Amino acid sequence: MNLFSRTQLLYGKEAMDRLRQSRVAVFGIGGVGGYTVEALVRSGIGAVDLIDDDKVCPSNINRQIYATTKTIGRYKVDVAAERIADINPDAVVKTYKTFYTPETSSQFDFTQYDYIVDAIDTVTGKIELVMQAAKAGVPIISSMGAGNKLDPTAFEVSDIFKTSVCPLARVMRNELKKRGIKRLKVVYSKEKPLTPIDDTETDSECTLEESTHIKRRQTPGSTAFVPSVVGLIIAGEIINDITSSAFRGSE
Repeated sequence: MNLFSRTQLLYGKEAMDRLRQSRVAVFGIGGVGGYTVEALVRSGIGAVDLIDDDKVCPSNINRQIYATTKTIGRYKVDVAAERIADINPDAVVKTYKTFYTPETSSQFDFTQYDYIVDAIDTVTGKIELVMQAAKAGVPIISSMGAGNKLDPTAFEVSDIFKTSVCPLARVMRNELKKRGIKRLKVVYSKEKPLTPIDDTETDSECTLEESTHIKRRQTPGSTAFVPSVVGLIIAGEIINDITSSAFRGSE
């Protein structure tokens, strides 16, 4: 039984073998990272590492693929691992209930990965991921701000140093330049972030959702159709990058 026969019709057997032999680490499996994992596994990636210390919260349900009323209170990485097993029982999954920071980076051997996904929220964590990826010589793709956005068609793939408008991308550009990083593939949008409505009747707080390590001045708004698109774009870039040499070789 070939679970990925329809994909193989487009990429060919050599490319599918490459995907099956690849290991991808996804840091952060929330609104963006969850859909990235989903698409990677459904595309035939053979091994995934899932890194996230959060539990599913009711306010995740509007946008996160692993969030349902049945999974509330459970660790996201555990729910994701079960879903992956249902999709592809042969996939190798490693889970880490870890909040990624420079202090926890030593838990990971980045040389073991074929690709790294940065779908975390903190600037310090994102920068550390980029630095570790550069040190290990492993490709990485980073998600810029997806919160407070409404236009899924505005997202594009670019180099960090060619981005504009996005506040997070601006901070990342400045910090990476200081550290001598010359390039970074990112998914970002030029749509200006909206200011969330101050609605006292909106229950946006959740003790389960936000990691205690993250302090926000204001909870960002989000939708079902923006983070998911970012996650799928990231997955598409990874699949195309991993298969590109095999794909070109078959032309």
